[in-house]
Amino acid sequence: MVRDGFFYALGLGVVAAALWYLNMPIALVALPVVLAAFFLWFFRDPNRTIPQAPGQIVSPGDGVVTEAEWIETISGSRLRLSIFLNVFDVHVNRSPVGGVVKVCEFRKGEFMNAMKPESVLNNEQTLITIDAGGYEVSFKQIAGLLARRIVCNLKVGDRVERGQRIGLIKFGSRVDVLMPAAANLKVKTGARVKGGSTVLAVLPEQSLRNTTAVVA
Repeated sequence: MVRDGFFYALGLGVVAAALWYLNMPIALVALPVVLAAFFLWFFRDPNRTIPQAPGQIVSPGDGVVTEAEWIETISGSRLRLSIFLNVFDVHVNRSPVGGVVKVCEFRKGEFMNAMKPESVLNNEQTLITIDAGGYEVSFKQIAGLLARRIVCNLKVGDRVERGQRIGLIKFGSRVDVLMPAAANLKVKTGARVKGGSTVLAVLPEQSLRNTTAVVA
């Protein structure tokens, strides 16, 4: 359980107690109780089994793969995956690879629907690039229409493990992952993935030492 859930639930519990004390209708008292239960459920943080094979890149979040394509950037061809998290998904984010944080940038922006392609450029977001030792993987925490706060617990120079918890996005959002073009894709558009446990792609052994990926 993410501690934010306890804070929201506690505040709503106080509201419910106050309404009960003032002899308000039971339906009115029940509303903050129901909301408190929702927040406790929303901020759940289940344990995950993290794959350990070399070259595996795991999903940074729970949700549905909405895009999976090879794109051209200023640094060459890259494989990009977009994952949409709805309000019912676990919103704790995890590192797709192990390594050292090379970039961690927060960018202010808009709060348009995260399903729109332009949201990847225009919405509020945090960009993280991880040097996995011979190659790099970048991912973005992107705010959505309801998501109004991005939490990232990383800073440049931190060492992270594959599948490690790194933050969360509150209330519906999107995560994008950019990885080496040589990676073998393991999921399709429409697939449901789980943060830290679903393998999105695998780098061939011969590519592990000389492939890089950088978000434009």
